[in-house]
Amino acid sequence: MTYKETIDYLYSLLPVFHRDGEKAFKGDLTNILKISEYLGNPHLKFKTIHVAGTNGKGSTSHFLSAILQSAGYKTGLYTSPHLKDYTERFRIDGVSIQKANIISFVQEHKDFIEQLQPSFFELSVGIAFDFFAKERVDIAVIEVGLGGRLDSTNIITPELSVITNIGFDHVNILGDTLPKIASEKAGIIKPKVPVVISEYNDETKPVFLEKAQLTDSEIYFASENLNIIEKESQSTKLIVDVFAVDGAEETLLYENLSSQLIGKYQLKNIAGVIQSIQVLNKIGFKISDKALKNGISNVVDLTGLKGRWQILSESPLTICDTGHNENGIKSVLAQISKLKVKNKYFILGFVKDKNIDEILDLFPKDGIYYFCQAKNPRFTPAENLIKIADSHGLSGYSILSVNEALEFVKNLAQKDDFIYVGGSTYVVAELDEI
Repeated sequence: MTYKETIDYLYSLLPVFHRDGEKAFKGDLTNILKISEYLGNPHLKFKTIHVAGTNGKGSTSHFLSAILQSAGYKTGLYTSPHLKDYTERFRIDGVSIQKANIISFVQEHKDFIEQLQPSFFELSVGIAFDFFAKERVDIAVIEVGLGGRLDSTNIITPELSVITNIGFDHVNILGDTLPKIASEKAGIIKPKVPVVISEYNDETKPVFLEKAQLTDSEIYFASENLNIIEKESQSTKLIVDVFAVDGAEETLLYENLSSQLIGKYQLKNIAGVIQSIQVLNKIGFKISDKALKNGISNVVDLTGLKGRWQILSESPLTICDTGHNENGIKSVLAQISKLKVKNKYFILGFVKDKNIDEILDLFPKDGIYYFCQAKNPRFTPAENLIKIADSHGLSGYSILSVNEALEFVKNLAQKDDFIYVGGSTYVVAELDEI
């Protein structure tokens, strides 16, 4: 089989979340345990860091990977979903798995795959663990797919667990209250394994404390121990000062720390990342301040991260971002509100299981909106989005193709205008310019 035939085969055979939604989420670890046993339990052959959260887990995973790479560790990175190509999910020191590896894995294990019929995600986790074990990585950063407790990645016992934040997303699967969702995410906390919480609120903190007490895990609340002050935010970098907090006392840890990922929402991610590095050093890793700074300031270059406040053009300033739920989009819009631009154009599309009314209510009334549809059966028709937008006082138009919409808006916009493309990871993924 060619690579395309291999991917087409997997998509046709297995349930895929981006196409099938909730039906592709199995809700137990049976299949991944069978896959892992069949492959010789590869997840036991290397160290891991496990990262969960509603928003920020992708950025946090890439930050940690970049820092570990900078410290000299051979570092695996498993994330999902991919933007342009399936191989992006599996990286070692920023380099994606070879397409030939995917082909050979599927060919070698085809009979087993057809017999078990796992979900696409379950098989992907198996591929990741097998790849990292065979390549003998020193450590792998493993991003949770959905939730935590019943996610296929949750068969690992990591060196460190990280939970970025808790917000309302996938409520039909994870629960309709913050404590319920926090409980699912807290499922990655393992006995005697330290856990870092990047962000919490009054509803979620007790959940984390209770789980950490049950598992006898040291718990670190990054926002209590570190204060990240934004000094400068440009379209290409974020500069912060980092202070250690001890009661009423604050001590400067890092001055003018530069991040290649920008946006106010990265402040909490950076706090969680720095806290995580402190904990890793405490348990025996050797990660210098130089490696930490290099990883944060070059995270995109080191890991190949795409779609996080990614600049497509400087004139007019054109940005895409994969933020796709209320909390994520709220953070992106806060960043947009700081921009000194004339007109703001928004090219948006959403999958059907999002609370589109609540999300659209966040967008500025003076924006100019173009609604599109990714090539995905779960997408809300653009004509429906126009009607919903109109009920929120947003003026909208319909251009079904993401790329045609962008080309149309670029021809309209002046150099001092701003163009944003987002609403869904799948909208960003279809952009030709990424």
